[in-house]
Amino acid sequence: MIPVLNGNKNNGSKLKKVGLLGGEYSRGRTILANVTVWLAALVFISPLVYAFFSALKSKDEIFSMPPTLFGARLRWENFVEVFTYGPFLTYIKNSLITSVLGTVLVLFVSATAGYAFSRLRWRGRDIVFILFLGTMMVPQEVLVVPMFIVMQWFGWVNSYQALIFPFAFGAFGTFLMRQFMRGIPYELEEAARVDGAGPVRTFIQIILPLTRSALAVLAVFTFMGFWNSYLWPLIVTVDYAQLGTLPIGLASFSTQTGTRWDLQIAASIIAMVPTTILVIALQKHLIKGIAMSGFGGR
Repeated sequence: MIPVLNGNKNNGSKLKKVGLLGGEYSRGRTILANVTVWLAALVFISPLVYAFFSALKSKDEIFSMPPTLFGARLRWENFVEVFTYGPFLTYIKNSLITSVLGTVLVLFVSATAGYAFSRLRWRGRDIVFILFLGTMMVPQEVLVVPMFIVMQWFGWVNSYQALIFPFAFGAFGTFLMRQFMRGIPYELEEAARVDGAGPVRTFIQIILPLTRSALAVLAVFTFMGFWNSYLWPLIVTVDYAQLGTLPIGLASFSTQTGTRWDLQIAASIIAMVPTTILVIALQKHLIKGIAMSGFGGR
């Protein structure tokens, strides 16, 4: 039964008090959430701030005790010396080429494969998809030797093809796109079919524009994967001065005579710039894509 309130003054005052308490409770939760978020952001950003100011110190001041945030002076020339210490521009160029081309290829392969596994009906589709997902359980360290032998067969050792193609057909991107495409209403596809659109036209004009958020998530993860890859470029590349990528360039600051920590930290700060710009540019799509794709628990 629903209680009925008598229309007297006491009931009105009680409702006002409940409203005030509810508003104060809501504001308190909002303030607590904001404080928690800012504290978490401070915890995560403090190592980056310390690394940035460490890049402006001399190599002796980095390990001074007790540790200090600032050195005797800000050595901005460390960022300039990074490019004169070795072919650092070449490392950046190679990483940009492999990361951009690799990301574009992964987006194309993952989108088409995700469409085939989610929207098209063909015999053995689910079995093939399960086997395809099984490849995600195999560590990269187990695959480097077979992949290197295959690259030798193709004559691609020490080339951009060897840096890009072995990772263009991964199961992660296909799984992500399949999960996202399964949430698109089938009525849109049926309407396109009534208008005379085939599978290819439906994919290009209907499905693909609706998956921009998922493509943004996949683009960020893929770009960062290529950008930070160290083991495979170290194995498949022979001439590091010509085809070495950025992680190999960062390792070049450590030699038998010692490590230039000041230059290595400065180079690491420079290496963070492209991925940071990419995440900021795709921030809106990232939030929507993570919420609506397989990461959202759907």
